[in-house]
Amino acid sequence: MSRTATAIALPDAAALALAAPVLVAISFCHLLNDMMQSLITATYPMIKLSLGLTFAQLGLVSLVYQLTASLLQPMVGFYTDRRSRPYSLVVGMGFTFLGMLLFSVAPRLGVLLGAAALVGMGSSVFHPEASRVAQLASGGQHGLAQSVFQVGGNAGQALGPLLAALVVLPRGQGSIAWFSAVALLAILVMTRVGVWYRANLRERRQRAQAAAGAHPRSRGRIARPMAILGLLMFSKYFYLASFSNFYTFYLMAKFNLGIRSAQLHLFLYLGAAAAGTVLGGPIGDRIGRKRVIWASILGVLPFSLVLPYAGLAWTTALTVIIGLVLSSAFSAILVYAQELVPGNVGLISGLFFGLAFGLGGVGAALLGALADRTSIAYVYQVCSYLPILGILTAFLPEYREGSAPL
Repeated sequence: MSRTATAIALPDAAALALAAPVLVAISFCHLLNDMMQSLITATYPMIKLSLGLTFAQLGLVSLVYQLTASLLQPMVGFYTDRRSRPYSLVVGMGFTFLGMLLFSVAPRLGVLLGAAALVGMGSSVFHPEASRVAQLASGGQHGLAQSVFQVGGNAGQALGPLLAALVVLPRGQGSIAWFSAVALLAILVMTRVGVWYRANLRERRQRAQAAAGAHPRSRGRIARPMAILGLLMFSKYFYLASFSNFYTFYLMAKFNLGIRSAQLHLFLYLGAAAAGTVLGGPIGDRIGRKRVIWASILGVLPFSLVLPYAGLAWTTALTVIIGLVLSSAFSAILVYAQELVPGNVGLISGLFFGLAFGLGGVGAALLGALADRTSIAYVYQVCSYLPILGILTAFLPEYREGSAPL
């Protein structure tokens, strides 16, 4: 019996164990990919000073990167749902490699925007295709597989500020080029993943056709829950944009911290977010995605409301809690949507990863402009009310065990 046929015949746990090296590899590549992205945003204080940029211009850099990714990801996912490209991950990482090199030498805003666009193009290919590989290697435990995949990204986001503080800030913008070697490492790993992916394409097509046939669903029954999920994503990623782009500035302005100390606090927040990601998927597999979404987004509200008025010690504690709780939502939201529209893993993954990037980019631009007009502290006061949108989770369809949403 072939390796693929064996995976089909085995129970879920055994099938997951069989494909576990692939799942670990794709999570590791997610770590490398998001580490490079996080590294770039972590160098914003240095780039702001060296190039004389405003908060709004920094927000524009994030907007270009994230909109490039958000607009292209659904198109990439839609295309690869119909025409599989096992080595597209390698091509996407090539764009990221070029973007990192360009960031290291950018002398002005226009070149930074070009570098941001290249990195965004790399992400637009990586996320929907890597999410598809994670589901294929899940052994039916989709929430767990997405959490393993996502935790790589969150761990990478946490490492970025730490590496920026230890390597880039002491040595300057040019040292960003050293991390292009990380992209080369990811290319090597994803080449091996592509070999496995190509060998398992037939199984993926069989599962997609079976899932689509088992739960046909009208557009009307899909539209409302998808719209609710979109609003929940808006709440989550606008709030997260305040942390990923401006948290270091907030700490420096309010508590007079230095750049390196502020970056280490950002590392703590992102580390908590990585831990929360591990929990969201498997808990959703056991108790239901809707309950996880509800607790993750609305559950953050008491902490977000207190945060703008807390001292440094409490700010550190509250942001760790916020990162831990809020980050558990994405895996549950993504798998909920994939099961709502079965047979379209690439399209749904691209749509929701793209929505995450797009909302983060728009949030960065708008919050940056708001910070220029008011203050960084005021930005956090405004954002503290966003988790109240978690109450919309009540309107999502319920799950029946073993089925898609009703």
